[in-house]
Amino acid sequence: MSDFNFDEEIDRRAVPALKMHPTVLGGDGKDLFPAGVADMDFRVAPAISDAMAQRCAHGVFGYEAVPEGLLPALVAWLEIRHGWKINRTFILRAPNVLNSLAIAANLFSDPGDGIIVQPPVFFDFADIITENGRNMFESPLLLHAGHYEMDFDGLATLAADPRTRILFLCNPHNPVGRVWTRIELERLAMICRVHGVLVVSDEIHADITFPGHPYTPFASLSDADAANSVTCLSPAKSFNIASCCAAFTVIPDDAMRARFQAENSRLTVNKNNAYASVAMEAAWRAGGPWLDAAVDYIFANLALVRERLAAIPEVDLIEPEGTFLLWLDFRKLGLATDDLTAFLRERAGWAITRGIAFGPQGAGFGRLNIACPRHRLVAALDRLADTIVIHRMERAT
Repeated sequence: MSDFNFDEEIDRRAVPALKMHPTVLGGDGKDLFPAGVADMDFRVAPAISDAMAQRCAHGVFGYEAVPEGLLPALVAWLEIRHGWKINRTFILRAPNVLNSLAIAANLFSDPGDGIIVQPPVFFDFADIITENGRNMFESPLLLHAGHYEMDFDGLATLAADPRTRILFLCNPHNPVGRVWTRIELERLAMICRVHGVLVVSDEIHADITFPGHPYTPFASLSDADAANSVTCLSPAKSFNIASCCAAFTVIPDDAMRARFQAENSRLTVNKNNAYASVAMEAAWRAGGPWLDAAVDYIFANLALVRERLAAIPEVDLIEPEGTFLLWLDFRKLGLATDDLTAFLRERAGWAITRGIAFGPQGAGFGRLNIACPRHRLVAALDRLADTIVIHRMERAT
């Protein structure tokens, strides 16, 4: 049995948690099952809260340098946890992963250039591309028998376009839950190297993978691929510290890293948050047992969803290989996009992320966050099942 209580019910409305906030749920959504925003409802690892309490007790919060132990803790975590050996000089600090993606887009492409994405994919990719005056080139994932795959032929065609400069990779993939294999990444890497397309990889979900599906850092494939990559990392998802966290950008190529560092300086993206530093170092040095237990709990929640949906033929689970986000196929309900949203919200009481938010390929789908106490997930599944029984009867009359 775990030493950590993931069944604990914590009132997240006691703070302005985004997942429960009216800006997300609406003014009438306080009784919905809040499973949209991608964070956990679990109390953080004791090592993190203890370290933050100790830092708070110090009582002085003036300007601080990067703690001497922070980057070594990250380097050790990546090597021990994932077999990825990097030089600490490759690492730059960042406020968040999205900031790094935006800077990379601006530094390594020009206005009007193309950036490849693989939808259905994290919706902020599209915002970053369009808001920075770049063109989004879509290479949709292929869904075969409930399993998503990369369209390598389509990727090669887009990469060969002289306007294409960057590929935004999501590894592991949000929302479909694929943990890309080394073979898949090597094939993508070769296409990008041949055509001079830089791989900017969002790997924020790297630590949350399920048995038999190890995470492969893109930059670990080879020295050539490392030199053709910018990797964006953060413990925000792994350790549920998104609101007090920072991020890291790993850039092995000296020239690209120098340009990135200069841009960070130009934008004054170079301040340190005392709480973020303490939380991250504590997570990497002592948070491993908590993370292992959290992943086990999430995996058991996945088993529960799988079992329950087996009795609901109108809803299909796209089997995930990692993350705490499930991609559900509701197309058999026969509902248009807006009707599906209304059905889930008003009748089933579910507030999940609309599939259409991840691109037109997500129409009829929804993203469900299962990093919550199991009793709440059970209640939500009960209500969904009852609602679909009624819907089934309505369609039959």
